[in-house]
Amino acid sequence: MQGKESLPFDSIIMHTARFFIGTPYVGGTLEIEPEGLAINLRELDCFTFVETVISLSRMFASGDKSWERFCDELRTLRYRAGKISGYLDRLHYTSDWMYENDRRGIVRSLNADNFGAKPYRFNLSFMSTHPGSYKQLGADSMLIRNIKRIERTISSRKSYAYVPENEIISLSPRLHNGDVVGFLTTIKGLDISHVGIVSRAEDGSLAFIHASQTAGKVILNPETIFQYVTQRKSCNGLILVRPLSPEIILSARQMQTEGPGSGSSAWRSLQIKLCRKYDSLSRILLRNKQARPEYVTD
Repeated sequence: MQGKESLPFDSIIMHTARFFIGTPYVGGTLEIEPEGLAINLRELDCFTFVETVISLSRMFASGDKSWERFCDELRTLRYRAGKISGYLDRLHYTSDWMYENDRRGIVRSLNADNFGAKPYRFNLSFMSTHPGSYKQLGADSMLIRNIKRIERTISSRKSYAYVPENEIISLSPRLHNGDVVGFLTTIKGLDISHVGIVSRAEDGSLAFIHASQTAGKVILNPETIFQYVTQRKSCNGLILVRPLSPEIILSARQMQTEGPGSGSSAWRSLQIKLCRKYDSLSRILLRNKQARPEYVTD
């Protein structure tokens, strides 16, 4: 990434994602005991690929290009409140990961901002009903009860929205390189079966980079996102989030601390600066300083 410091954040994400193309697909690399920050840059599954790319990109964009900063970014992404005290702190369900990182301003949900998104409610139970599929759960009845509690919490949320299959093509002009795409599944009790990073081709079509279990490595998918969805009976739509640069969050916090009015020269100067790098969806944090989103004050 040397010499690329001035690139927009979505370009940083794409350079980072492409770097890992060819990396072997290996699942289960996070399942260590006791629970800790597992880092493996040589073997990735679909989700650790996305987490690794976002964490490295945020580290680079922050200006603090250190191993410690990367670890901090990854810990914050992967764990509830960014703290590790046990297995339950990890954000196991992708929908929970999206919700928590949206709330903290690390990503922004795109579904609510795009025409064609439909309200969606999950009914999660997969982990608690398949404890044998998870090393740490096993026969630990206490952990299973707590996982059920987490599943009920996620399922009670009304903030989710999804893009149905028939709206994907009309939505595609609004998507950017670097957006994270989650593929909804009809598998009972599960939310999202696969994730990847959007990559727009020269002809404008939308593909994605992902760690593919079928290919056995990280690839640029040969099918478009629309083709991928339509060719899989268990996939019934998309949930999308856009990773945000650390600069956006720092600027929003600065505006709240200094408190300039929305018509002040300082406010206009900041808006102009960020408008050069980010679209209106990413700038939602700066639109109204009175809104005081949760993730600005975390």
